Amino acid sequence: MPSPTAYDRSYERITRICAAAAGGDTRELRELRVRLLRELRPVLGFDAFAFLLTDPVTEVGCAPVARIPDVQDLPRVVRLKYLTPVNRWTSLTGAAALSGYEPGARGPMWAEALRPLGVRDLASMVFRDRHGCWGFLDLWRYGAEFGPAELGLLDRFAAPVTAALRAGQAATFTARPAGTVRPGPLVLLLGPDLRVRGRTPESDAYLARLIPPEEGSAPVPAAAYNVAAQLLAREAGVDGHPARARVHLADGLWLTLRAARIEESGGGAEGLIAVTIEESTPAERLEIFGRAYGLSERERELLALLAEGADSHALAGALFLSEHTVQDHLKSVFAKTGTHSRRALLARALGT
Repeated sequence: MPSPTAYDRSYERITRICAAAAGGDTRELRELRVRLLRELRPVLGFDAFAFLLTDPVTEVGCAPVARIPDVQDLPRVVRLKYLTPVNRWTSLTGAAALSGYEPGARGPMWAEALRPLGVRDLASMVFRDRHGCWGFLDLWRYGAEFGPAELGLLDRFAAPVTAALRAGQAATFTARPAGTVRPGPLVLLLGPDLRVRGRTPESDAYLARLIPPEEGSAPVPAAAYNVAAQLLAREAGVDGHPARARVHLADGLWLTLRAARIEESGGGAEGLIAVTIEESTPAERLEIFGRAYGLSERERELLALLAEGADSHALAGALFLSEHTVQDHLKSVFAKTGTHSRRALLARALGT
């Protein structure tokens, strides 16, 4: 086991990596996570991993960086992950390992996926702050259990990583180039096992950008698996968050994925789940934008009214504030978002 000094050095390198992360693109957020995993592996010795961004409000996973023994088994692993209440990221307050529970109390992911593969332990942690949940990490280990010191290291780097993930998401909000083609709704049909049963023709191209596939292979729709698995978790009473996630695609474009049951019609659709993928609405963008930039609740309310076309007088009346106080709030929003005018602020927040 590495010495405490090695842990300190690793923590220092992680904080430097996080501080240097510029964000601004889904690929850069992916590279940040790859660098963090590369730094952690020598000191924690894990064998497989899943490091996901999440919608900060619904806490549903998207845009994963993952390596598991059999990628073809991904739908089943995701389904079991969402159906397991033990150490679920939505309820975690610190790093935790499954080895802290008796085998019979570790949940379906352990019983049906991890234990048959010979996994010895799984450590989980969440990246959450007062503005939302920005991601979670699972580390699989075959040879030994995770100890208190190792979980302590994960706890130590939670704060800088959370800040880096949130800053990276904030930087994805840019005004989109003029003439950019906006995608129409895309649909995936998943079975009860989350295997893809059908899709609209354009789905593969967008999913390939959501989750870059290995060269020469078909895109893995992991973001779709996650929203569908959240629907199963809601139905099973494991977690009450909606089966919805917003994810940045590229060039300031944000997409919203939703999962819903196909109504039984006697035509062979029983048990199917429809996952729709479409451009996020202005309101959906504004919610993520405000949280990613750390705006206060009042500042987010002001931003929403501004997006509806309200001027200073209307803002003051709607918020029961003086126009002078409204200007103070606007200055604070400009400072936090790095903008200098209402027009530039809305162009970035709305992608227009």
